[in-house]
Amino acid sequence: MRLIDLSQPLFDGCPNCPAHPPVKIHFGATHEEHGWQLEMLTLASHTGSHIDAPLHKLAGGASLDQIPLDRFVGPAIIVDCLGLGPDGPITAGHLAKRILDSPKGLIVLLNTGWGLCRANDDNWKFHSPFLTTDGAQWLVDQKINGVGIDHYSIAGSREPNNARVHEILLGGGAWVVEELKFGPEALAAPQPATMWCLPVNFKNQSGAFCRPVLAI
Repeated sequence: MRLIDLSQPLFDGCPNCPAHPPVKIHFGATHEEHGWQLEMLTLASHTGSHIDAPLHKLAGGASLDQIPLDRFVGPAIIVDCLGLGPDGPITAGHLAKRILDSPKGLIVLLNTGWGLCRANDDNWKFHSPFLTTDGAQWLVDQKINGVGIDHYSIAGSREPNNARVHEILLGGGAWVVEELKFGPEALAAPQPATMWCLPVNFKNQSGAFCRPVLAI
């Protein structure tokens, strides 16, 4: 078995959602001073590659630990959403043209190319391609297991689209993974490929970091 990493790295000052606190990582202990090393992290739980649980956008929704762990493992397909450009919408029509077989039970991964240009600039932060409300509803109607994208927000940064898309997906039974990265290995993998996307075991929380991989 070979693992293909789909994750984005976390590091001090790394790009993240501008609505969240900046990522800060510093040494709490060093070998030179203490004889051991420890890192101190200040960041939101929805930073880097992470999973959204229904509680993230739905009051009273399920928290991450209430979702069966096996839901985060399953067959996944990568959908070509390249070439949309800044602020490009991923609509129901776009998805229907590119997903020809039923995606029922699959994890649908949206490859916009934005994961390869992750940066602390306004274009990356505020002008990514985004899933529209009709696109989200189309995915839910197909009864997918989960959906992911290579940006910090599957619905972009603008309201009300951001909130409504998350509500449709999370309220419709699909979990969401954000901040993926699709390199050449991932794009060359056979489809569907088995995805492992196991979140950190946070209790009663709306989301958590994860290490998404394709196992082939």
